[in-house]
Amino acid sequence: MDTEGKTESEKMNKAIATAYDVHSKILEEIAGDHFHIGFYDSSTIIPGTDVHSAQTRTIEAALRFASVSEDPSKKPRNILDVGCGIGGSTRYLASKYDAQAKGITLSPVEAERARVLTASQGLESQVSFEVADALNQQFEDGAFDLIWCIECADHINDKTKFVHEMSRLAAPGATIILLTWCHRDLSPLEQDLHPDEKKLLNQTESGNRVKWISAADYINLFKSCSLQDINYADWSPHVAPHYAEMRKSTLSWKGIMSYIRHVGWRQLSIRALMMPSLFDRFKNGQLKYCILTCQKPR
Repeated sequence: MDTEGKTESEKMNKAIATAYDVHSKILEEIAGDHFHIGFYDSSTIIPGTDVHSAQTRTIEAALRFASVSEDPSKKPRNILDVGCGIGGSTRYLASKYDAQAKGITLSPVEAERARVLTASQGLESQVSFEVADALNQQFEDGAFDLIWCIECADHINDKTKFVHEMSRLAAPGATIILLTWCHRDLSPLEQDLHPDEKKLLNQTESGNRVKWISAADYINLFKSCSLQDINYADWSPHVAPHYAEMRKSTLSWKGIMSYIRHVGWRQLSIRALMMPSLFDRFKNGQLKYCILTCQKPR
């Protein structure tokens, strides 16, 4: 990476870390230690459904989709959570599989909070956290047999390097699970998104420090790393109810007071509380919520 690109990446990482230093406190008070989207099906799309339960369902549904074994002789032993937040998924996976797990985040505030919560649950011998860049991790090659990344890739500009880094860290036979927002796939006759689509997505990206590619792009990146057993699904219908439920929580007295406590009256914005930008792109089909899984060849 040239000097200009490195500087821009460092600025972006700092902006993301600063944002999550604050917003992670709000999200924890509103929804708990999982910051990702919830999974709903026909039996769980019920007004007032507990958001945290839906978020747990996302993890379980992803593990089933990836066919992660629960056989004691085959289950994962060393897990990496890329973009771990305050460690909700990291602790869940470590407990489920009785495994060693590491989480990385750009936010020192999140990492410290993750350590506190981990100690309170007696998991400090299994679970640890580091402040690290997903593109430049210090772990050894092939260190993990399960790599979990949920709603972190959106914040990474260099998707090629990101996928290559996950492939490097994956042990032979390891499973990689990626849950992320993607822009719509292009038709065979299209070279790029329409100008008006790019404009709208750029507006969303600048406000949220995110960069999207399509699911087809991710699949091609997996193939470029010789990753195998690539599977993909559009989970947009399953996550659609999440925003309505989160809006209720965010616009509750508890949610508004949390924003005021951590951000202040002057920064309070009902538009921000309503979370319209990403959701509107989702409704019109420009973005979709995808799960992509693959395995490192043995």
